[in-house]
Parts: sequence; C-alpha cells; structure tokens
Amino acid sequence: MTTDTTILLGRSLRHITRSLDTIITTVITPVAMMLMFVYVFGGAIDTGTGSYIDYMLPGILLITIASGIAYTALRLFTDLKSGIFERFHSMPITRSAVLWAHVLTSLVANLISLVIVVGVALVMDFRSGAGPLAWLAVTGILLLFTLALTWVAVIAGLTAKTAEGGGAFAYPLIFLPFLSSAVVPTATMPGPVRWFAEHQPVTSIVNTLRALFTQAPVGTDIWIALAWCAGILVVAYVFATAAYRRKVS
Repeated sequence: MTTDTTILLGRSLRHITRSLDTIITTVITPVAMMLMFVYVFGGAIDTGTGSYIDYMLPGILLITIASGIAYTALRLFTDLKSGIFERFHSMPITRSAVLWAHVLTSLVANLISLVIVVGVALVMDFRSGAGPLAWLAVTGILLLFTLALTWVAVIAGLTAKTAEGGGAFAYPLIFLPFLSSAVVPTATMPGPVRWFAEHQPVTSIVNTLRALFTQAPVGTDIWIALAWCAGILVVAYVFATAAYRRKVS
C-alpha cells in the first residue's frame, strides 16, 4: 500500500505543479481578507490586544485550509468522472491507495498555501515570540485540522453530481471563522451568536493557535480543539470510506 500510495501521490503532485493556479487561487481569498481586515477595518476593531494582524492570523490560516480542500473535492470528482478510478482498480494495486493519494496531496498543497499566507503576514508586520516547540504545535494542529476537513472533502468529491457541487461545500467552512473569535472577541457578540461562536470548533482552535503564537497559557482550549479535530476526522473518515466502497464496488 505504501508503494502504491507514493506513486499515486507523485502523480497528483505533478498535476499541481502543472497547474499552480490552484494554489494561487487558494491563497488569494485569505490574503485578500487579511489585507481588507487589517488595513480597512483593523483600526476600528478593538480586540484588547496589540497588532490586529497578530490577532486575526489564526483565523486566516483556517480560512486558507477551508479554501484549499475545495480543490481536493474537485480533483477527486474529476478523477472519478474521467474513469481513471476504474483504470487504477483494474491494475494490481491497493484500492485504498487511490484515495490516500488524494488525501496526502491535500496535506502537501495546503501546507504550501499556509506557508505563503504566513509569509505575507510577516510582510504585514505579524510578529510572534513563539519558540520552536510552539511552532511545531501550531503546525501539528493545522495539519490535523487539514486532515479532518480533507476527509469531509472526500465525501463531497465522491457524492457530488457536478464539479461545482463538489467544491461548493467549502463555502460555509470558509465563512465559519467569522462566527467565532477569529475576527473579533466573542464577548462583543449578541447572546445567541455568542453562544454559537463559543461552542463551535473554530473558536477553540483559533484560541489555541493565538495562545501559542503569543506564548500565553493555552488552558483547556487545546484539548477542546484536539477533540473537535479528532471527532470530525473519525466521523468523516467512516462516511468517506463507506462512500468510496459504494463507488468502487
């Protein structure tokens, strides 16, 4: 399985290198949002902290991931409709390797996008006193979140009727951070909205990343964030593999 997955991963990565516009498009949305909020709205938003870019970058990173997984669903849908799945399954290879190649491609592509966004944030005066271990923890949480949402994208890619439908599921995920602590503190929100913001997964993940960047205590947020990521990952994986078995059986 490892050999088959590695070969198919190389195929998917070559497709990305030949179509870099997918990564560019993925990065444009979060970078545009970051520019708009920092330079247009940032001066009017009181977060009770220092630089606004330092406050909102964690949310922008999650938006970057949500933008990127839309292309995972699209790539999977395209392979499914082109008949390449049937071609692969006629060969003596592990069937699950086809699916895992798309999942690993998503991790690599999103990691590249995240690095670019952080680079732009540094140009916009983002600064962090986080040490190597804190940055490693940030990377681990982002990769876990990416993996969880990638399996959600797999479900969309396998069950969509059109290419547009395969990627459309990501739009609510892109805007979910706006109903969290990503842009403004939840304390400024009205009652029902505040309750939702404080009990949805993005808030705990954003709070954890922000604490790691600023070297503040992470408290219980990190455990809540990991629980959300693990829960979404397990549920999405079960439904995705079930949908995959129905498609290839």
